[in-house]
Amino acid sequence: MHLSLVFRILGLFAILFSVTLLAPICVVWIFQEPTVKPYLQPLLGSLALGAALFAAGFRRGHRLGVREGFLIVTLFWVLVSFLGAWPFVLGLKLEMIDALFESASGFTTTGATVIVDLDQLPRSLLFYRQEIQWLGGMGVVVLGLAVMPVLGIGGMQLYRAEVPGPMKDEKLKPRLVQTARSLWLIYLLLTIGCALSYWAAGMGLFDAIAHSLSTVSTGGFSTHDESLGYFNNEVIELVAVVFMLLAAINFSVHFLVWIKRDPRFYVRDSEVRAFLLFVLGTVILVGLLLWVEDHQSGLHLSLRDAAFEVVSLVTSTGFGIVDYSHWPDFLPILLMVISFVGGCGGSTAGGIKVIRVMLLWKQGWQELQRLLHPHAILNVRLGHRVVDATVIQAVWGYFALYVTVFVLLALLMIHAGLDPISAFAAVATSINNLGPGLGQVAYHFADVSDSGKLVAVIAMILGRLEIFTILVMLSPDFWRR
Repeated sequence: MHLSLVFRILGLFAILFSVTLLAPICVVWIFQEPTVKPYLQPLLGSLALGAALFAAGFRRGHRLGVREGFLIVTLFWVLVSFLGAWPFVLGLKLEMIDALFESASGFTTTGATVIVDLDQLPRSLLFYRQEIQWLGGMGVVVLGLAVMPVLGIGGMQLYRAEVPGPMKDEKLKPRLVQTARSLWLIYLLLTIGCALSYWAAGMGLFDAIAHSLSTVSTGGFSTHDESLGYFNNEVIELVAVVFMLLAAINFSVHFLVWIKRDPRFYVRDSEVRAFLLFVLGTVILVGLLLWVEDHQSGLHLSLRDAAFEVVSLVTSTGFGIVDYSHWPDFLPILLMVISFVGGCGGSTAGGIKVIRVMLLWKQGWQELQRLLHPHAILNVRLGHRVVDATVIQAVWGYFALYVTVFVLLALLMIHAGLDPISAFAAVATSINNLGPGLGQVAYHFADVSDSGKLVAVIAMILGRLEIFTILVMLSPDFWRR
């Protein structure tokens, strides 16, 4: 393994992170806040660390391999979570474990928090929270791929380790650097469109920009304790629903729509079609159940609340306009369960991903058909394409690991002091990068023990990197020459 190459790329990413701290510094100057220290010190420290790592690994002639790619991505997410905690320690005087939790929650777009009284925070810190979610949404690693040519190496292994979904070899353009730039351009355009829509719907400019960063990243951080419920504006909620759905759609489909100028690609794609139908069906079910339980609220209000909360949870965004944890019957558990599905592969959403759920369902149905027709030749198809057997195997392998890791983390959460329901919700909201949970973690993680917060941080990073990226390094073969 070429550790010099690992150091060099990690150094570049640390330098890139230091540059992003210029944004909250600008917010300090715009709103005339008293000090830039919470951002200036981390900026200089990250820049110095990045330069040292880059210089330590400054050697050419090595090619980035599979092992280096997985190691870089994993170390990067650990490194950036610690660097990102720095402003929270200086600006809010948080304990290190709380600051690390907030940072990891931001970068992994989980949206869980240990901070209360958000409305009292300086705007620079509020903006910083939103910014790190936006950076984590598309993945700072993918941003790094756009500037990989300065390193003189290829970056396909970084892309494979970072991009969510089971079909990681599919690229939008022949050159990887072009793919990364196309992804970020689409991401940026969606963010600008979201910010302008929020502003037109009645948000102030600062809130519009801040919430666009956490909407398109499906992160869910807000500048207010009441989340989007603070605004009590149906048009704002509609804007949020539209852009949460767009962010949860595979970005390669956005790319096709953009290039071909044909929005029909959204309904032609089998995964997007299944995702939208699943969301619509769940909204109708939840809305009708809410209306049956409380006729006085009216069908319109029931469907409005259902649409927002269902979209927010299935896309793993975690915004809220009502407290769904107190909804009647099985609805709170149902909403937590749909977060396991998540958005489409290749999107900013968390969860298992729609494409994996589709393949698991199709494979299960195929086995039922095989019992009836033992000699038939049956293939799993997505649209008109036969899915390769290796992809099916990878999906089942991922699902088995997901269940195993989830159970282990839930047991650790119970050991850390949470009751079983709260432990289940805490792990679900962390590994699915969701945010709000049930029980003791319905609003925040401030009352969770330090060991519980550490388990949550591990779950967040595992979920963001889809488990395989980290667990592959536990194999002895990974470290053999």
